[in-house]
Amino acid sequence: MQAPAPRASSPFGALLRQWRAVRGASQLALAIEAETTPRYVSFVETGRAQPSRHMVVRLARALEVPLRERNELLLAAGFAPLYSAEPLESAALARVDWALSRMLDQHEPFPAVVMDRGWNLRRANSGAGVLFGRLFAPDPVPAEANVLRLFVEPGPVREHVANWPAVVVALLERARREAVGGVLDPETADLVGELRARDDVRPLLAVPTPVGPQAPVIDVRFAVDGAELSFFSVVSTVGTPVDVTAQELRIEAFFPADEATRATWGPFLAPRREGNAVTLVTGEDDTT
Repeated sequence: MQAPAPRASSPFGALLRQWRAVRGASQLALAIEAETTPRYVSFVETGRAQPSRHMVVRLARALEVPLRERNELLLAAGFAPLYSAEPLESAALARVDWALSRMLDQHEPFPAVVMDRGWNLRRANSGAGVLFGRLFAPDPVPAEANVLRLFVEPGPVREHVANWPAVVVALLERARREAVGGVLDPETADLVGELRARDDVRPLLAVPTPVGPQAPVIDVRFAVDGAELSFFSVVSTVGTPVDVTAQELRIEAFFPADEATRATWGPFLAPRREGNAVTLVTGEDDTT
């Protein structure tokens, strides 16, 4: 599901009506959740009533609108944005920055990365640097990378994914399922639509999902230097964010899917122990 595209000229009522449609909520359902009346919701949507700042927030919360889009609703209603969007390295997000760094460090020696809501890599631990370094070798890891593009589009990452058809379908499903607030922002929606429309992807999406017993998760199997490394991942987000950046960040930690991967991973770390660590520089942040 895609979030309504913000338009500077759109009145608050039109944006509210779009978000209500996205959530599939009637005026009555929204009124009950926001503790107001259907008549008032109707008046707001048609422009016959001007909501207060407090009411804008109540309606946005009732519709579970993400923080970035709540700011757009506030602006459309004539109010200043309420939710900050501080850089991850700012003093305001120091606790979040510290927590993410600790999680990346604690997950060593296995890979872990931090991404924003557009699936852009923002930070990675040394384990991820080693993995991506081996996938891109002998070329350097790109300074900026989008995880969806790395796995879906032709290139060194995709070439090393042994079960690419299953992984690409799962990733594109994840992109929608894990979207902030359950809706894709316009930019990410365009990216997902572009990738889904690829000639080598579209037929895969048309294949029915198998019925019957399956593994609990889909592993990503990397074929590197004659060995196969199988990982599954766990995704974490900030629990109670009131900052746009904090809400949109998530950390993905990769775990060995089998004993063979646990045993094979050690030799892959040898270059790092010898002082040849791969540095994965992404976005605004440097790998620690």
